[in-house]
Amino acid sequence: MPTTPHHAKVKAKHWPTPEPADVVAPEAEDIPELREEAKGCRRCPLWRDATQTVFGEGPENADVIFVGEQPGDQEDLAGKPFVGPAGKVFDSILDDAEIDRRKVYVTNAVKHFKFEPRGKRRIHSKPNAGEIQACRWWLDKELDLVKPNLVVALGATAAQSLLGKAVPITKMRGDVIEREDGLRVFVTIHPSFILRIRDREDKEAEKERFLQDMRKVKQLMAA
Repeated sequence: MPTTPHHAKVKAKHWPTPEPADVVAPEAEDIPELREEAKGCRRCPLWRDATQTVFGEGPENADVIFVGEQPGDQEDLAGKPFVGPAGKVFDSILDDAEIDRRKVYVTNAVKHFKFEPRGKRRIHSKPNAGEIQACRWWLDKELDLVKPNLVVALGATAAQSLLGKAVPITKMRGDVIEREDGLRVFVTIHPSFILRIRDREDKEAEKERFLQDMRKVKQLMAA
């Protein structure tokens, strides 16, 4: 496996799989079936205000899964992950890193849009630990079906969902963390972080750093 400046093996903790008494576990045998089951998800209250479940998409035999935080406003309306402003940044940098998005699986730790209404706008609100844990059931099923060689945690919420604990993204960025089940998790920022940077030079520098992260991912995909 190619080494990186920040390679680490950490035995990550795992949350117990949440199984609310009023939820019947689906027996989906592939991603399309699982996506259909997720349309009726009631594992946490977020479904009440969201337009729809936004499930992952991509090849069922993908070598890598990219996991973000949750769908945003545009994703909630479109029903597809990473199609809004952060998704455009993500696509552009994947292209620069020569990673074909059509060949990777992209999903979120939380499948419903959590927001606070502000006038006519819906402002993103960070999922809490309970919501992350409840939705982790679906992410685990995606991992089981796709069986990737590598998972990329885009931001703190994704890392918490995948590793079962909060991790400092700034400190662990670029680390490859090996879970107890042997799955490798590469930690980096969420592309929305780039959008929040106001200074032009700082924004370009962060784009370049994220590009370098994605080039490391491409190397790891081949390992």
